[in-house]
Amino acid sequence: MTTDGSAPGNGSAPKKAPEPSGVDLARVALRAAKEAARARGEAAQQKKQARRGGGLRSGAHADGRDPMALGSAINRLITERGWETPAAVGGVMGRWPQIVGEDVAKHCVPERYDEDERVLSVRCDSTAWATNLRLLAPTLVARLNEDLGHGSVRVIKVQGPGGPARRYGPLKAPGSMGPGDTYG
Repeated sequence: MTTDGSAPGNGSAPKKAPEPSGVDLARVALRAAKEAARARGEAAQQKKQARRGGGLRSGAHADGRDPMALGSAINRLITERGWETPAAVGGVMGRWPQIVGEDVAKHCVPERYDEDERVLSVRCDSTAWATNLRLLAPTLVARLNEDLGHGSVRVIKVQGPGGPARRYGPLKAPGSMGPGDTYG
């Protein structure tokens, strides 16, 4: 055994977890800086209130008790929870026809986004459209990453149409998959 845990002369390196890219590191650093600044601001506010006599008083100036606009509250929640990428992908699903074109959007619908794997699953209504979308996938991935940020979508997983419910019974031919033989 060598010091890195691989067999001598094997030439294989141990598997490493993928390191975050520059964009991900920047988001993490920005989030940490915002939280630190918010904590410093709250501490300063508490000191100021302690010097004034401690209690909260209402007045003409804005303070932490004032109501917040709904858009600001949602943006704050998205940032605090780290939901920037899933929220952006959700926006893409809403704008799917503008991104892929009306013809493709009529036949192919995005179903889900796996944030960990960064895979967008798309269901097509026929195998011909599924094949067409598989050919367009690299272009769509580039277009989506341009819109969402580099590395937001790595792969588009294209799924064909689902067949009708399989029927099992006494008339089933041995070795047959039923309707699954002809669909998908």
